[in-house]
Amino acid sequence: MAHSLSAQKRVRQNAKARLRNRARKSMVKTQVKRFEQMLASGDLNAAQEQLRLLTKKLDKVASTSTMHKNTASRMKSRLTRRLNALREKVS
Repeated sequence: MAHSLSAQKRVRQNAKARLRNRARKSMVKTQVKRFEQMLASGDLNAAQEQLRLLTKKLDKVASTSTMHKNTASRMKSRLTRRLNALREKVS
């Protein structure tokens, strides 16, 4: 239990930040699942659109302290490779 006023404030701030970060990470995970569903269905155009939206959300989350920039970059790279593999398979 925090005793000083500043420690109590930090507890409140950390709780708010935790909720924000969890919501952002959940949003990214949901978007990844949608992208994977489009890949599984083989719909190239829809998968491409989902990747575009996912990239936008990852960049937004990485601009905060929720996710490291390199983590977001790595995710984008891996998901793009999967999309490109589907493109090769289709054509």
